Formats: sequence, structure tokens, C-alpha cells
Amino acid sequence: MNIALWIIQGVAALGFVYSGWLKAVQYEQAKAAWGWVKDVPRSFVFLIGIAELIGAVGLILPQATDIAPVLTPIAAAALAVIVLCGALFHIGRKEYREIGVNAVFIALALLVAFGRF
Repeated sequence: MNIALWIIQGVAALGFVYSGWLKAVQYEQAKAAWGWVKDVPRSFVFLIGIAELIGAVGLILPQATDIAPVLTPIAAAALAVIVLCGALFHIGRKEYREIGVNAVFIALALLVAFGRF
């Protein structure tokens, strides 16, 4: 089970790093990739990106270093909440294509949260 959780954590962390990096650092690229970015204030997109990057670090670092490993499931739960809010935002905008990606990352984050608690 531990190996499976590490794989899930790694996949989720990579996805959140990619998404967070685009939102926080590569704003123009994010705007080209995701239509919703144009309709949301840049500072809010940046904030989401930073939260995803910090969450990705929280998925790996505490558990890997065995320093405050309880932070890993907390980070996973927080990321699940962020992605759930994103899914609700997409539902409101009738962007149903985006919700599938949200569902996958909610599932990954919840698996880590429950598996590590």
C-alpha cells in the first residue's frame, strides 16, 4: 500500500506542479491553454498557482523526510478542496470538458489524504 501511495503522490505532485507553474509563472501560456484564465483576475490565478505549488511540495516533502508527516494528508486534503472549487467554477461556466481533469485530481488527492491519515 505504501508504494501505491507514493506513486499516487508522485503523479498528483507532478500534475499540481505543472498546473501551478503555468498559473504562477507562465501566465501567458496558461491564458492560451485555459480559456477561463482570461476571465479571472491575474492575481487570483497567481494565488491558485502558488497554492498548488506549495501543496505539491506538501504532498512529497513531509512524508519523504519524516519531518511532520501529518502535513502530507493535510496538503492533499487542501488540494482536493482547491480542485473541488475549480470543478464547481467550471460547472458554473458550463465547461464540462474541464471537470474530468478536476475529478481525477480530486480522486488522487483524496486517496493520498485518506491513505496517509
